[in-house]
Amino acid sequence: MRLSTHDLQKRLNPAKPKRLPLILTILIAWLAGAIFLFALAPYGFWPLAVVSPAILYALLLPKMSGKRAFIIGEAYGAGLWCVGAFWLYTSIHTYGGTPAWLALLMIAIMGLGMGLFHGFLALIFNKLVGRQPFAFAALWILQEWLKTWLFTGFPWLFVGYAFTEQYWLSSLAPVAGVFAVSFVAVLTAASLIELLRRRIGYAIASGVLLTISVALWLINPQWTKPKGTPDLSVSLIQGNIPQDLKWLTEYQVETLKIYATLTRSEWGRDIVVWPESSIPMFQTEALGFINEMVKMAEETDTTWVTGIPYKDEAAFDPSTDKYPPFYNSVIALGSEAEGLYKKQRLVPFGEYIPFEGVLDILPNLAGSQDIMSYSQGSDQQLPLRVRGHNLGSAICYEVAYPNTTRKNAIGTDFLLTISNDAWFGTSAGPLQHLQMVQMRALENGRWFMRATNTGVTAIIDHKGRIVKRAPQFERTVLRGELQARVGNTPFMRFGHYPLLVIIALLLLLSYLGKRESTANIVKHSSKAAGKRGR
Repeated sequence: MRLSTHDLQKRLNPAKPKRLPLILTILIAWLAGAIFLFALAPYGFWPLAVVSPAILYALLLPKMSGKRAFIIGEAYGAGLWCVGAFWLYTSIHTYGGTPAWLALLMIAIMGLGMGLFHGFLALIFNKLVGRQPFAFAALWILQEWLKTWLFTGFPWLFVGYAFTEQYWLSSLAPVAGVFAVSFVAVLTAASLIELLRRRIGYAIASGVLLTISVALWLINPQWTKPKGTPDLSVSLIQGNIPQDLKWLTEYQVETLKIYATLTRSEWGRDIVVWPESSIPMFQTEALGFINEMVKMAEETDTTWVTGIPYKDEAAFDPSTDKYPPFYNSVIALGSEAEGLYKKQRLVPFGEYIPFEGVLDILPNLAGSQDIMSYSQGSDQQLPLRVRGHNLGSAICYEVAYPNTTRKNAIGTDFLLTISNDAWFGTSAGPLQHLQMVQMRALENGRWFMRATNTGVTAIIDHKGRIVKRAPQFERTVLRGELQARVGNTPFMRFGHYPLLVIIALLLLLSYLGKRESTANIVKHSSKAAGKRGR
């Protein structure tokens, strides 16, 4: 049976959906991005992490111009970031002193900027690769990965985080990281749309990957194992220092008193941990207080770990006008303790001024890099030594970077993250942050201590489960036990690289497949035109 050109095109592009008006499409795309927030903590309605990308996939299926596709993707990304990262408003307006209207404008600009990732995803999906689930999921992971390093990175709002406690899917995390979880979830979302279009092949492929994930969950492979040493007793101190007082010079002594008082009953525990910058001054300015705490720790056989700004006076060059480099750091002191960790991933404009020198053209920022900026710690630092164990560290925001945490976890027995999430008030930000720590614990097969100023302070096991947590916004101590573990998960060994290779191959195959399909249509159209001309 011979096919006409019309029939051939129909088979190569089956069931073309009708296009909606652009304004309506933009609104639906924005809302689809906005609802993703409710898939994450504290709401935890994970099905929306499938529904949200599924809507975007459906909107991008009809044949359209690249410009239209980009606008749809941009609208989705703007909705995702304006709503999903609205916790930034608290730090910008409440604590940053920015007028409400300007803070909202800044959130909108941030949303449009971050929305570019999905805008280009949609453009490439429309113009360069075949419009099918594997290409869509591959592009999704590509843009999530780019967010971990491009322009310093902002690795937030990943689909995989919605499944942190859905172990039938997050069992993939120790194998290939959070991106593997995102990939299967997004592939499933797109495949469900194809199932509605009666194209069951993609649904079967997605089902196979889901089956593998569930099988891993049921088999429950132990990628790491207990070290065999007794569990350690730990006390995590939550000072609950108000953000508007934390850095005031006149409140520094009061802050030290609060932490010293909370710790008084904890000396004698194996490890006592204070959160990020709990000593709100350089170590040289608090030397007397530090020596007093070290003496208490040594007398009671306790390891004391604390966050502190660290000034490296040994690196100071008096022949220049520059200040000595200083770091956001965590230090281990007291009994059986050694080491200093300097934060590697700094917050742009919060901890340093990016584009050093370039912004000097602005009068208000001229030379500010030398005054305001923390220095960046090396990515080749040794872990802290506590109680005969190696302790990997992550300070605040940098725990959101999967590869940074993975590198810091290699050769360690357990992990620590210290933070000050007071900047985000009662918003969803601190709980989203906690969810990321759970994923890092799962990826690396290590227990995590999380000590924070206002919450959420928690102890998390190697499966990403919260063993204990302290209430937010209370001055309290969280006591618990910590298990040391050894061995490497596949993710610790290989990182994201195997998955990224697969993603690149999928995109290449999709690109070649689209070229071949286009060439076949042109070829058969030419033949049909030739026959009509005879």
